[in-house]
Amino acid sequence: MIKRPEPVQIVKQRRDGVLKALVEGVPYIQFLGIEFERRGDELTAILPFKEELIGNPILPALHGGATSAFLEVTAIISLSWTNLWERMESGALETENIDHNHLPRMPKTIDFTVDYLRSGLPRDAYARARITRAGRRYASVTVEAWQDNRSRLYAQATGHFVMPRQES
Repeated sequence: MIKRPEPVQIVKQRRDGVLKALVEGVPYIQFLGIEFERRGDELTAILPFKEELIGNPILPALHGGATSAFLEVTAIISLSWTNLWERMESGALETENIDHNHLPRMPKTIDFTVDYLRSGLPRDAYARARITRAGRRYASVTVEAWQDNRSRLYAQATGHFVMPRQES
């Protein structure tokens, strides 16, 4: 007998639950207010504007540290999500009642270089990461951040990460 595929709502709830557990496992994400929107296996990070994120009130411009943290968090969550996606879809990750205490460890940053292309304006920011190399021990990621127009980046970054060991 052929096994029927799961209803799309169940699959969506499972994927959203794993992403929620992943993001809730990092308190700094909540501190900054970063959110993640999922479309299939693609993530878009959102940094909602808050007055506390302004570094130069005369311009006003987003603080460079907030921008850097936003880009690094986007890279790490994207790497973790890609790893989890493969394990989740293959059935290797038990997703029933999952929480952040039962997820694999996060990648560790080796280095992270940010290019500030223009001032971040006092409004919401968005970012997407692209994994340029992902091995068992090491990964490279580029991240692009924009505000109103995807083609007008205000910052971009490149990072290298040590990947956590896969648990059997």
